[in-house]
Amino acid sequence: MDYGSGGGGSGSGGDHDASDPSRRKKPYHRHTANQIQRLESMFKECPHPDEKQRLQLSRELGLAPRQIKFWFQNRRTQMKAQHERADNRSLRNENDKIRCENIAIREALKNVICPSCGGPPVTEDSYFDDHKLRMENAQLKEELDRVSSIAAKYIGRPISQLPPVQPVHFSSLDFRMGSFDGYGVSGPSLDLDLLPGSSSSSVPNLPFQPVAISDMDKSLMSDIATNAMEEMLRLLQSNEPLWIKSTNDGRDVLNLETYERIFPRPSTRFKSPNARIEASRDSGVVIMNGLALVDMFMDSDKWVELFPTIVSIAKTIEVISSGMMGTHSGSLQLMYEELQVLSPLVPTREFYILRYCQHIEQGLWAIVNVSYDLPQFASQCRSHRLPSGCLIQDMPNGYCKVTWLEHVEIEDEIRIHRLYGDLVHTGLAFSAERWLATLQRMCERFACLMVSNTLTRDLGGVIPSPDGKRSMMKLAQRMVANFCTSISTSNSHQWTTLSGLNEVDVRVTVHKSSNGIILSAATTFWLPVSPQNVFNFFKDERTRPQWDVLSNGNAVQEVAHIANGSHPGNCISVLRAFNTSHNNMLILQESFIDSSGSLVVYCPVDLPAINVAMSGEDPSYIPLLPSGFTISPDGHPYQGREGASTSSSAHGSMGRSGGSLITVAFQILVSSLPSAKLNMDSVTTVNNLIDTTVQQIKGALNCRSS
Repeated sequence: MDYGSGGGGSGSGGDHDASDPSRRKKPYHRHTANQIQRLESMFKECPHPDEKQRLQLSRELGLAPRQIKFWFQNRRTQMKAQHERADNRSLRNENDKIRCENIAIREALKNVICPSCGGPPVTEDSYFDDHKLRMENAQLKEELDRVSSIAAKYIGRPISQLPPVQPVHFSSLDFRMGSFDGYGVSGPSLDLDLLPGSSSSSVPNLPFQPVAISDMDKSLMSDIATNAMEEMLRLLQSNEPLWIKSTNDGRDVLNLETYERIFPRPSTRFKSPNARIEASRDSGVVIMNGLALVDMFMDSDKWVELFPTIVSIAKTIEVISSGMMGTHSGSLQLMYEELQVLSPLVPTREFYILRYCQHIEQGLWAIVNVSYDLPQFASQCRSHRLPSGCLIQDMPNGYCKVTWLEHVEIEDEIRIHRLYGDLVHTGLAFSAERWLATLQRMCERFACLMVSNTLTRDLGGVIPSPDGKRSMMKLAQRMVANFCTSISTSNSHQWTTLSGLNEVDVRVTVHKSSNGIILSAATTFWLPVSPQNVFNFFKDERTRPQWDVLSNGNAVQEVAHIANGSHPGNCISVLRAFNTSHNNMLILQESFIDSSGSLVVYCPVDLPAINVAMSGEDPSYIPLLPSGFTISPDGHPYQGREGASTSSSAHGSMGRSGGSLITVAFQILVSSLPSAKLNMDSVTTVNNLIDTTVQQIKGALNCRSS
């Protein structure tokens, strides 16, 4: 152990002036064994020696008084740290002992019976039972009053005036706004009077209400998360016989018989014949380090930002454990999330999950998700997540390898639409392949956002700086997120079906925004064309006049181009239309493609707003009303129905698919007034707009009969 000579300065213990040359550069040295033995002996007798004792030790050992002082300070610090470590070990052991006792007590209580009557035992003190019942009654009364006020707000009269119904058990989180469905719409007449508070922003966030979680609940949650982590790691790191390769597409398929033998469960969660298990696994390299990924995964807002095409809503309900020593290792959260396919034909999936993070070893992290249904949430979900998640392993080049597992039990309350039947029932719609492909693409996008020398083709000289590029990318990111939200089938979006022309069913919904009343309309149709070729058709600016009905057949020119991924189709473009009366209007567009699907989103933005973004200023206030297309595989294997082959870059579900499911969606501003009435003219306009667009796409791709 090395200590300083104590020279320099005017601190206590110095016998000479600091300017004395003999004391300026006295060399450091290592204490002898005799010196350390004498100091230790003195420390046992007196840990805080006074100045007289320090001077005596200085003369005995030949050390400066300042060295003596520093030695005792350091020794006291060491002893304090040792005592703290010992106390921590003792507390951890005690905590483990108590946890084991709690588990044993819970198991014993399950089997205990009263010796007199054979039933469960009666508590000894009836006063506390009565007191508990009174508290529960008071809470239920408050809950009933709150539900009554919500019902009165949306039904238009107090709940006491409603006709009597048979008593049923419900909680506030089970309450569904029956009159809110379709915003009061009855059939295709679409008399859409917007009710006060009918926007998605004003719908009570019922699933996210705070919940009271007891210490017993937290202990049980910790046990469930730990067991889920062990199961997930085994599923991720095992091959046959747990996993077998599909002969159709080479994907990993879970052997359910082997799984149930290794991980036995009392019974399946759902008894309906429509219930099924979906399990998938995939791995790949991601352009981001593991610690950054863990940080994003454990933040619900960043989780939505990372997966905008999959996660429509994510909220942290309760942080059970915040992790150890300022890291996410050991972090446990109770979360709510809603997962989507970008089409109004596919219902979202709701989960209440425990998300648990564990740092296994240097450079290796694991995050597991598993369903946890509190009583007030039990009737909300018909989806149950079995241990799922990912293993994140750092690589020497700053990237990481991610192995992803999806494992859920699903009960379809309504029959899946025939167009999406194969995609959903084969497990591709919410597969590990889709999650990983989205993660890889989004991490490429974030990398391009952070690097200033990313490929930027600026034909018009309008992006003057890296700040301008980043501002444009953030604006496009917000546009894509807005578009994904607009076609979600979340509970806050109630769609009404219209009978369109040429047998095209258009679905519409309305919601409020900061700009006024927005009408969203969408339809999904099938084409016998590969997703890659459909994407190329939408992405090519030369073919845009063939489908963009708003351009009136006028050509467009790309005036700025920002690459945001390795695929040439992953980019942000600024387009200018020729021969139009709106010379002050440009088109902001983002397109991307990965192995699970692709998307093209665009939005008219006036020239002053584009200049603000390109100059590097904050683009968050720029109003956006995006429209666009989502393209996904249909779930059928490719059988050579097209003359042209797909691109060599097509892989995964995109490369295997023989047809495409295309969702086209438009948004129009109905009124800038918050309390406007939506007339039939707006509905007819958007209905015709979508129908014309679909027919032009089919005509351009020679698919009119599909």
